[in-house]
Parts: sequence; C-alpha cells; structure tokens
Amino acid sequence: MSVPIQPLAEYIVMQTESAQTKTASGLYLPQGAAEKPKIAVVVAVGADVTDVKVGARVLYKNEYESTVVKVDGEEFIIIFHKNVVATIGVSNEDTAKEFFKGEKGK
Repeated sequence: MSVPIQPLAEYIVMQTESAQTKTASGLYLPQGAAEKPKIAVVVAVGADVTDVKVGARVLYKNEYESTVVKVDGEEFIIIFHKNVVATIGVSNEDTAKEFFKGEKGK
C-alpha cells in the first residue's frame, strides 16, 4: 500500500475503520448519528516512532489534537505518537493491506 503522506519525527498517519451504521438490534443509524471510531490502522510512521509499526490496529485518544486530511480521495489522520493508547491484535503490513482491500470492496 503506497501512502501519499510520510510523517516526520514522532507522528503517525492512520486511517479509521468504518463507523457502525447499524445497531445490534438491527436499526440503521442516520449518517450524523454514527459514533466516530477511535480505532484506526497505522499506514505510516515517522522515523522517531519505535513502539508502533505500520499495519497495527490502534486505539487513539484526543481527536482534537489530530489533523484530518484528504489526499487522492482518501481520508488520513495524523497524530502525535503519544496519543496512541493501545495496539489491538496482530500488527504487520500484510494485515493492513488485507484490511483495506476488504474495506474498499464494500
């Protein structure tokens, strides 16, 4: 996966997972009512980031300290590495490729 943004120093570039559009009971949520996910997949890391790797699913905090940009029709989030609270599951580049291949097919 080629990422058009390369972060500097201690910054991380991520893409969020899709927000839930349906409740557990089967009700569809209006577009504005869906909660923004706080889980994202890391697509690029700065040279000084050592504890998070490309492909990791991460839980992040403080959306007010993040920068959201759209490049070539895709939305990216850029955050300072200290805003990553935890990693979730397996982390490798192939996992990220498979995740985004499945998301784009939906």
